[in-house]
Amino acid sequence: MLMLKTGSQLMHYSVQKIALAILLFMPLLSAAVSTEEENYYNVLLEADKARGNYDGITWQVNIQTRNKHKHYFIRALGFDLLAETLSPAKYKGNKILMVSGNMWFYKPGLSRAVPISRRQKLLGEASYGDISSTNYAHDYAIEAVRSDELNEKPCWLFNLKSKAKKNSYDRIHYWVDKEQRTGVRADYFTVSGKRIKSAIMEYQHTIIDAEKNQPFISKITIMDGIQAGSVTVMDLSEPELKKIPDYFFNVNFLRK
Repeated sequence: MLMLKTGSQLMHYSVQKIALAILLFMPLLSAAVSTEEENYYNVLLEADKARGNYDGITWQVNIQTRNKHKHYFIRALGFDLLAETLSPAKYKGNKILMVSGNMWFYKPGLSRAVPISRRQKLLGEASYGDISSTNYAHDYAIEAVRSDELNEKPCWLFNLKSKAKKNSYDRIHYWVDKEQRTGVRADYFTVSGKRIKSAIMEYQHTIIDAEKNQPFISKITIMDGIQAGSVTVMDLSEPELKKIPDYFFNVNFLRK
């Protein structure tokens, strides 16, 4: 005998089918979202590597701001960084150490290194080192990504949110070149939403990593968002992959 379903029975049956379809589709949707997030995270990792995220690397940097000029020798292990002043002569031997987001200053004659506060990290020499050692992939969460164009080059524009209060910047807008996988611009914001600095990055160096040529940062131009017209240029040279002993990144050994 043929059994006919009532309208309510048909509606109930349809709802069940839709619900079942959604349940079956959700794992696929979750996997797609997860894969996309992972891919964007890997983009940030690649971009970070082009700025020094290696297990031991050194370079030199000239910093020019207004009428001031300083020359540093940099040792880096991941995003831990030790900057030692080479010139001018009156600043020779001064050091800035950055380890896990914490920062110290030392100069010959001091009995111990002086901690640099989060506020101080936004100013002067400390801010230059802080921008150089920003760990975008690890210290910031990806809130949104969209395609954009910068200097006629296709880019991803990342909207990043700080994961911890120790980070100097609450939010960062970060442009990454889609082809080269390098960060080409960053805007840095305070908790109040004020853009405090912007940085333009260039990559004219290459280093050989695992028998493959990799782009490496050669210049960072920093524009101050508070003092209009204040520009700092950091020219990086002689990048070299090399093993660096851990004690260089121990605050108790800065006097050595």
